[in-house]
Amino acid sequence: MKMFFGAVAAAAMLLATGCESLITGGPLLRDGEPTGIIRVVNQSSHTVDAVLISDCDASTYGLNRMGDGEKIYRGESRDFTVSAGCWDVDAGSVSGVEARQRMTVDAGGGVEYTVTD
Repeated sequence: MKMFFGAVAAAAMLLATGCESLITGGPLLRDGEPTGIIRVVNQSSHTVDAVLISDCDASTYGLNRMGDGEKIYRGESRDFTVSAGCWDVDAGSVSGVEARQRMTVDAGGGVEYTVTD
């Protein structure tokens, strides 16, 4: 988990230097592009506190895409609308679970990403 939160701190520092889109992960929706869905499903014994989603060309997983105080409890899911294409996803919790995966989202389609222990 140190690496997870260290990456967030490093991202915040680099934002100040003008590398925003590479560090934040870029926008989830790009103008004029077709969209799809990334569904994050929590089947772990932990509560998912953070979901980082970035364009595959970004240098980090980016910043947390969930709202302040938002959580995904065991058995629940959360959909993220994104432009079609390649995405890196990192879902985790302060209490100890973290999972990463690269996925391709088709236009009008969706992918399901399940977080397990």
